[in-house]
This record gives sequence, C-alpha cells and structure tokens, in this order.
Amino acid sequence: MIDLNTKLLHENEMEEAAALIRAGEPVGMPTETVYGLACDAGNPEAVRKVFAAKGRPADNPLIVHIADIADWAPLVTEIPPLAQALAEKFWPGPLTIILPRSGRIPAITAGGLDSVGIRFPAHPVSQALIQASGVPLAAPSGNRSGSPSPTTSAHMLADMDGRIPAILEGGSCACGVESTVIALDDEKTVRVLRPGFVTPEQLGTVAENVIVDPAVLAQISADTVVRSPGMKYKHYAPNAQVTLVQGGQAEFLHFMEQHNTQGAAALVFDADVPLCQAKGIRCHAYGDTDEARAAAFFAALREADAEGVRHLYVRAPRTDGVGLAVYNRLIRAAGYDVVTAE
Repeated sequence: MIDLNTKLLHENEMEEAAALIRAGEPVGMPTETVYGLACDAGNPEAVRKVFAAKGRPADNPLIVHIADIADWAPLVTEIPPLAQALAEKFWPGPLTIILPRSGRIPAITAGGLDSVGIRFPAHPVSQALIQASGVPLAAPSGNRSGSPSPTTSAHMLADMDGRIPAILEGGSCACGVESTVIALDDEKTVRVLRPGFVTPEQLGTVAENVIVDPAVLAQISADTVVRSPGMKYKHYAPNAQVTLVQGGQAEFLHFMEQHNTQGAAALVFDADVPLCQAKGIRCHAYGDTDEARAAAFFAALREADAEGVRHLYVRAPRTDGVGLAVYNRLIRAAGYDVVTAE
C-alpha cells in the first residue's frame, strides 16, 4: 500500500483516482448509500489491501459495483429472470443481488463463497470512477471494521487517513445506510439478507414472495457462514456504549429520567427534543421520518464520540419500510443491547 497522507480528490481529478485503481490501490468513493473503499474486484492483491485497511475479517464478502446493467453478466454464472427483473426495476440504486460468481471474481473478493453480490450504484461519481477505471470495483463501506459507516468524505478520512492513497469527494450520501442485499430462494422468492432503502414492500412489487431473513433482527453464531456483509459481526458501533430503547415517547422519556447519569445522552426523534431538554436530558435528534433517520444516524453516532458520550440511549425506529434498515444497524451498533421502556 502507498505510504502517504490520504489525498482528497475532486471529480475533476477522476483520472488520478482511476489510475490508482488500475495500479492495484484502494480509493475511497462516494455512493448514494455510504462512502465505499473501492478497488479492482478482480485483483486479489488489491482486495487484500482493502481488507487490511479496514481490519476486516476475510470471511466477510465484498460487494462488486458496476456502471451498466449489462456489465454483471460476465461476473456471474447465471441471471435468473427474477434477478433481471429486479435489476431493471431498482438499478441504478441501493440494491445488491447475490448470484453464483464466475471465475472473473476471485474467492477472496467473495469471502470464500461461491456467490457474489452485485450492485449498480446511482451516484454519478461512483459511476464515473468505475467507467474510468475500466473494471468492476469491490467496495465495502469505507470505515474501520466495526465502526459507524461514513456518510461524508470527512468521516472516511477520519478512519482511513494514512491507510489509503486517496478519497474522492462526493458530498453527503443521500441514503445514509448500506444497500439492501438480497438472494433468490427460488424463481419466485426473494430473501432479504440486509435491509436498506429498497424495502421488502418495494421488492414485493416484483417478486411473488419476499422473506426477511431471521438474521436481520437477531444475532447469529460466530461459526455461521454468511452470504452478505453486515450479518455476522458487530458493526457500526461508536466508542460509546449503545442501548436501543423500544417504546413510545412517554415511556422513553420516563426511561431517560431514570438513566440520566453523567456521560449519558439520548438519540431521539425530532419531536422528542423539546421534552428531553425540558427534563435536562442531553440529547441529539436524528430525524422525523425513517428516511431522515437513515441519513443521519451514522453521523450522530460519530458526533456522540466526538462529544465524549459514554452511554448513548437510542429511541428505536419502526421495523418496517426504511425503518427496518435503521433498526438493523442500530441493534448491531448496540451489540444487541435492546431494552423495552415501560
């Protein structure tokens, strides 16, 4: 890996970023979901550098990004009609589809699996980098493994400065949570392995059956083989201890009055802020809709660390629509420390 301070590149410096990719180096890139740490998906040594920079376990597969719907055919051994229909409906966009991988995808990129997740991102800068590099890009989230995902270049630079040569600037990420990851159980059934901005309800407009995998809302054992990133290990966690608190506004406020100790803070819905402040509860808001909370909560976790919060109590979102994606990330950030306020 190139040993120098990480450069922040702009869109007019795209060729410099593409040249680094072609030379086997990892480069930070924006997507509509989160910032990713991109490299040539077909170059095992480049992929090793990504794993090393992140401190990522080698059995955690990487998602491969393309810049045209036609580009996934050489990367997989088959494209079932349901997969094609889903791609045509939701690409470019925050949906990753897992299919059997071809020999073009090395085992290390796929975490040792026979399958690979493919995505066509919607962000114009990521599309431009893929096109300029001339290769599909493997790109996990651009954070140190286990920490909150980066939704700005500043977040990524805080984790990766000196560990990678460059990050492409692309503004704040619109979605704020990683892509929805799906597999096909059969010709009619989609299984959601990781929820995101493409919801089970939306997938149901294309697939006859949609199953949310039990691992989305439950902890799985350490020896389980997983097909998607974000399923197995503790993820997205700040330095602060996180507790996810289920319950309505009144119940949450009562809970916080009982846990309003030094070093504690609350992450709440926008409407909760005046009530928390009136009770002397240190708090931050993370949105008034599921979509707003998705875009804001990773940044909020990082802000809690910057302010020295030791224990962050998060008012839980709903578990449908985009709320399912936020809840999925938060239970992992909390290490499955979930309580019900009464």
